[in-house]
Amino acid sequence: MTYSRGANAYGRGANAYARVGVESGVMSANPHQLIVMLFDGAQAAIRAARIHMQAGNAGEKGKSISKALDIINNGLAAALDQEKGGEIAERLGSLYEYIARLLLAANLRNDEESLNQAEQLLEDIASAWREIGQQQSA
Repeated sequence: MTYSRGANAYGRGANAYARVGVESGVMSANPHQLIVMLFDGAQAAIRAARIHMQAGNAGEKGKSISKALDIINNGLAAALDQEKGGEIAERLGSLYEYIARLLLAANLRNDEESLNQAEQLLEDIASAWREIGQQQSA
């Protein structure tokens, strides 16, 4: 019994440490890095959803997909500047909407292919975003 409490305390400590690390990263990040962090978070949530889908854990799959949707809708899409971004921002917004629809379909139908397609589209956008960041810092 003491061991499980210790393990539980360790888990809470590790989670707290991870939160501090993420919060510190957010506090020191520039706007470009914040967007990269959003992509990373959405992709991690999709990977978790796939694991839960394959394990037949519908509740956790739904939570992971909801997290990815939240990041896409309230992070990535909300960060688009339609005025400055013009057509590019408009097209990205449409792409984020499509990714959100894929995630909803994946959740409703346990459709791993929709999950894969959403993840690949996000990776394509994220890799372009990372490349822009590397060019700016060079």
